[in-house]
Amino acid sequence: MSGAVTPGLVCGHHHLYSALARGMPAPPRVPTCFTEILELVWWRLDAALDLEMIRWSAMLGALEALERGTTAIVDHHASPNAIEGSLSVIAEACEAVGVRVVCAYEVTDRHGPDGARRGLEENDRFLRAGGRGLVGAHACLTLSDATLEAVAGLARDHDVGVHIHVAEDPADADAGARLAPHARSSWLLAHAVHLDRELPGTVAHNPRSNMNNAVGYARPQQLPNPVVLGTDGIGADMLEEFRVAYARLRESDVTATPETAWGWLEQGRDLVPEAADDEVVWCYEPMDPWHLAFTPGVGPVEVRVGGEVVLADGRPTRVDPLEIRARAREEAQRLWKHL
Repeated sequence: MSGAVTPGLVCGHHHLYSALARGMPAPPRVPTCFTEILELVWWRLDAALDLEMIRWSAMLGALEALERGTTAIVDHHASPNAIEGSLSVIAEACEAVGVRVVCAYEVTDRHGPDGARRGLEENDRFLRAGGRGLVGAHACLTLSDATLEAVAGLARDHDVGVHIHVAEDPADADAGARLAPHARSSWLLAHAVHLDRELPGTVAHNPRSNMNNAVGYARPQQLPNPVVLGTDGIGADMLEEFRVAYARLRESDVTATPETAWGWLEQGRDLVPEAADDEVVWCYEPMDPWHLAFTPGVGPVEVRVGGEVVLADGRPTRVDPLEIRARAREEAQRLWKHL
């Protein structure tokens, strides 16, 4: 076996349920702004999910993470018509593959007071049962003041942080003012593209998603917060996300070096410290930022999670990848019919 060895990589902000979205039918009309992308694509998709779809999307997402050397995922989930038990389904699916996961259910007022209550209850149930998680929330633009207070209160009760989208688009530009009374250093703030003030917490930077949604550049190098890299649901290839993060940084600052984006990648292990003890043997060396910023196609040969070999010779040891992909295709077709 040859190649450099590193700790496991961490995806600091994921939506595992989006794994079934690839190839989905076109929306009723072409979205022309961020809120229309939410309304016409993602809010239609998450409302169509059931627990079996959630299971196989998580299995596929975890498999793809493992195949790219990502041993831990910080997930942010939404399935308004299949809330109860959804976080346990995701945790069980990731455990089956051999990937660590930190779960959160997205609380929102989009589906009325009952929907918000059920979202809070799912976070509470999962955490009380010993699940590893944060309290999830969609974004201030879909949260009333009362629901936002309930989210923050539940997180305090469980002594965990809140995982929330923050100022991803100008439509959520008042998020900073609304979160200022609540945010803590334990919070995970996804995007922060249009954040107008300092807030405590870790910022999850998602460069590919932000470019895809045309919401702007977050300029994370200017933030005082710890910064980690996430994908916002576009897989879990964190080396690819690092390369995009560097290219986007370099576009805004020609003096920037890959070490900055590499630091964001490595800081993800602060969210899941056990990933630092995982071991990934790569097909390439040296695994340093100056090489990897310009070297595509680097993948793992072997991965150990908690001392167990969960990927050997580039193949998972716990699960059959062909079966997972076949079942995921079946569930995707079923999902698309709902749409």
